[in-house]
Amino acid sequence: MKVVNEQIEIDGIDKEILRALMQDARTPILSIARTIGISGAAIHQRLRKLEDAKLIVGSKFIINPKVLGYKTMAFIGVYLDKAMRNPSAVKELEQIPEVMESHYTTGNWSLLIKILCKDNEHLMHILNHKIQAIKGVSRTETFISLNQQIDRQIEV
Repeated sequence: MKVVNEQIEIDGIDKEILRALMQDARTPILSIARTIGISGAAIHQRLRKLEDAKLIVGSKFIINPKVLGYKTMAFIGVYLDKAMRNPSAVKELEQIPEVMESHYTTGNWSLLIKILCKDNEHLMHILNHKIQAIKGVSRTETFISLNQQIDRQIEV
């Protein structure tokens, strides 16, 4: 691994380690070590360097929202009356548990948010009583996801 202009270059061993852990973060380090042909200590050392370089920024379990009853995913374009309202609008959006992501965007919308709801009625409630109630939100445009067809990370 070497740092070039704030980016890091990783070698083939780093890539093999990352691919194995991206596929299943619970893969035992010794299992990866046996597959690659290096020691577990060497893998730990490489992972520490990748974390220090901020290439790896944590690990998490992925919850299946459908099992908890969240069956409606929507993307909402949020129009703010003034760009300066963005920080306060985002703070209020953070208080809505159904909001999964918020992106400051170019184009017509000020923000693009992703939300998960139990059904369309729940979505309508969140829109009408929480999102559109935020000071500075002039209107919203909602797109319901019918089916997520691609879900991946960047390739290494």
